[in-house]
Parts: sequence; structure tokens; C-alpha cells
Amino acid sequence: MTRSTLRAGQPFLTFNDQERQGCGPMIPSLSETPRPLRQQIFERVRAAGQMPRVQVARELAISPASVTTLTSELIELGLLEEVSTASEGARGRPAVSLGVRAAAHYVGGVKLWDRGLIAVVMDFAGNVMGGESIPRDPGPVEPAELIRLVAEILTRVCANIGLNPGDLSAVGLGLPGFVDTNSGIAHWCPVLSERHVPVAAMAAEVLGLPVNVDNDANLVTLAELWFGAGRRLSDFAVVTIEHGVGMGFVLNHRIYRGAQGLGTELGHTKVQLDGALCRCGQRGCLEAYIADYALAREATTALNWSSRETQSMNILLESLYDHAKAGNAAARSIFHRAGRYLALGLANVVNLFDPELIILSGERMRYDYLYAKETLAEIEALALNTGRPAPRIEIHAWGDLLWGHGAAALALSAVTEGLLGPSRDTPAA
Repeated sequence: MTRSTLRAGQPFLTFNDQERQGCGPMIPSLSETPRPLRQQIFERVRAAGQMPRVQVARELAISPASVTTLTSELIELGLLEEVSTASEGARGRPAVSLGVRAAAHYVGGVKLWDRGLIAVVMDFAGNVMGGESIPRDPGPVEPAELIRLVAEILTRVCANIGLNPGDLSAVGLGLPGFVDTNSGIAHWCPVLSERHVPVAAMAAEVLGLPVNVDNDANLVTLAELWFGAGRRLSDFAVVTIEHGVGMGFVLNHRIYRGAQGLGTELGHTKVQLDGALCRCGQRGCLEAYIADYALAREATTALNWSSRETQSMNILLESLYDHAKAGNAAARSIFHRAGRYLALGLANVVNLFDPELIILSGERMRYDYLYAKETLAEIEALALNTGRPAPRIEIHAWGDLLWGHGAAALALSAVTEGLLGPSRDTPAA
């Protein structure tokens, strides 16, 4: 996989699964949480892709005998397998490493947004087997229609790779809005016609599979944590700018969700008392000054584009961007104002969390005015002056399937926890 440091005008990038080995956070041994040792071993092997037993023992600071016993159990369970790592032309017995048995389980990941759905299917080692996106008409949908669309796209992806949806062990589902991953309830979602919808339970009933639901910004963060720049970082933030503004935060190698699972809603932090109306129903939210509907609102007023209200959002924003590039002062001021509000939001993230890295992601990051030099300079001016270097800021535009990667990682994590986590009845040493 490739990534790029923030540079104005850079093109979108895509995940390249051929360039990576393993998946999941590369967690240093000193930060291990009290998880069963079998689970720690499995996750360490999965993160590395392949790992000899002696290295497992060294990294987890346990005896080789314990590793042998526990990895034998994991092999017997069909979760790990031995992999020959002999190099060409080498003499003697080939070295043997451990690797995840990819066919042990399959998971699906689905993300719903305003204009469509994206889905991927992964094997247990985190390899993408297939993916697809389908459009839909913009606007809120009934919960039952949402579940029907999820079932439809999963069926299509599975059919393309020779699986049945019933072959999946779990599904991860991402939605914009206020989503409680613990209860599986979408308390408010701009693409659903109702509030407080038990999405996970409804989807599980229709699909006949365990379903885990999360906020879509958390999915992008999970994708970075499992497959991207965040694999070796303990603390980093991901800010997404699309139809709305979202944020995910990794604290000590884990997604931070807050006491009620609704934390890090950066887009709905207030930047103006009694300010612009946000789609959540409140006023003065950061999102109401940065998201695409905010830019469109400004364009219809400043450029007298009320006659363009029938145009699609994408066409209107492309036109606004073209006018700004051509030197139109009003169009440029709209992007400049949005960039300043973005700088304010990111400076607050720096002051609150002190992350090592901030990743900007999402469809709207193709508008380079949002991360121009002036914006970056304003972040530094608004953040606390400690005399130490500011956090790195990178732009990662991986493409649509990024969201599916994160949703599948959510499902992989849930399956692993169910098989090997502390709740298992079998002792795990």
C-alpha cells in the first residue's frame, strides 16, 4: 500500500494489497492489554503475515514451550497453519513459520453513504477477495430498504468470488452519523429516515449473520490501523471530509469511542454560537462550514446560483472549484473560509489529543484549497506553542473501497474476539 505526505494537487491513491504483508496493528509487547495469550499470539502472527515460533516467544516474552503448546491449539482449531519459508537454493531443512489460515473464515464489510453502497469480502488473513460499489438515489431511506440494499450488494460480491453469503462469519457495516457500536443502534444517521434504529439487530435477522455497526469515520480509522499508516503508531487521528465531517481517533493502538460509543464527533463540535444550520439539526457545527452542503449553500448565496439548485451536488461543487481555479474571488473566498474553519477544527484536535499524525481523508480532499499552505500555517498558529514539532498532517485518498476495508476489519476483529477473546469458556493460558 502507498501513502503520501500532504502536498497540494496530488492525485487520489488506492490501496495496493500486493505491497503489504499481514494486517492489523503492529502492537508493541509493552502495550498489550490483558487478552488471552492465544489471542495475543494469533494477532501477532496475523499482523506480521508470517512469523516463526521463536520470534513469537521473543516478542511476547514467553517461553518457547508455551508458544509451541498454544500454537498447536491454534493449528488444531484451524486458525493458524505452518508455512515453509525456505529460500531458493537453500540447503537443509526449510524453515517453518506460522501464518493465518486464510480460508478459516470470511467476512464482509459494507459502507452506506448518501449516493451508494460499497462492499468488500475478505478472508481471515485480511486479503480482499472481491469488492463492488452500487449507486442509489440520494436522500434518506427506510431502515428496511437499507438492509435490503446491504443484502443485495453482499450477495453480488459473494457470487463474483464463488461464495454464498452464508459462508461469511460476520459482517461489518458503516454508517454516517451518531452510531453506538456497542448496541448496534444508529441514533441519528443522515441516510436513514428514522432515528434510534437498531441497525445491527435488523441486519443480523435478515442476513442470518452476526453484524457489527460503527460510524463510517471509525471505519476509515480502522482501515489505517489495520492496513495503512497507523499500524505502527500508538496515537493518531483520521479526519474525513465528504458529505459530512467525521473523525476517528486511535489511542494506545485502539479506536477510542467514548463512554457511550459516540465520541470524537469532530464535525459536530461548535465553532460558532447560533451559527449555520447543520444537518444534525443544531447550529454552529464545524461540519456546517466545511461539508459539501455548506460549500453549496455559500455558492448559491455568494455567486447567486439559486438557479442551479436542481443540479447534483457533485456538479455544483465541481463548478465552484473550477471558478475558484479560474480566479473567481467569491469562489476562492468560499474555499478559503472553509479552510480556515478546518484549521480551527484540526488545531483543537492537536490541543486536545496531541496525536503523532493527523490523516485527512475523503472525497472532498481533492479540493486542495482545504489543505493549502495558508490552512496548514493557521493550524500551527492556533495550536498551542510548545516549542516542539507539530503533528504530521497527511492526505490519504485511497478510493471508495477504503471504507469497505475498515468495515471488514471491524468484522475480522469481532470474529477473532468471539473465537479467542476473554469470554471464551475454554481456558487460554
